[in-house]
Amino acid sequence: MPAPYPQEFREDVVRVARSREDGITIAQITKDFGVHEMTLHKWIRQADIDDGNRPGKTREDSTELRELRRRNRLLEQENEVLRCAAAYLSQANLPGKCTTRS
Repeated sequence: MPAPYPQEFREDVVRVARSREDGITIAQITKDFGVHEMTLHKWIRQADIDDGNRPGKTREDSTELRELRRRNRLLEQENEVLRCAAAYLSQANLPGKCTTRS
């Protein structure tokens, strides 16, 4: 998978595409910047969402959701470790992932 374009580069290309003069096509802009036409359309769509001009999930919302999911997975793992430790210390046989070693 190719490395993602830097955010500053994306913003510059979108700005140029939005403020293009009559007669200049998106295809010409994508050729000049070396990006695929569909990529630029996606960037423009996301910029419209981020600017509030179109409904959808903003980049900030996506980042926050990804971080919260990561944090939730970590907390679930920590809870599982604590459950297993409590089961081991109490010598209880809990069904599931916890296994006690003798």
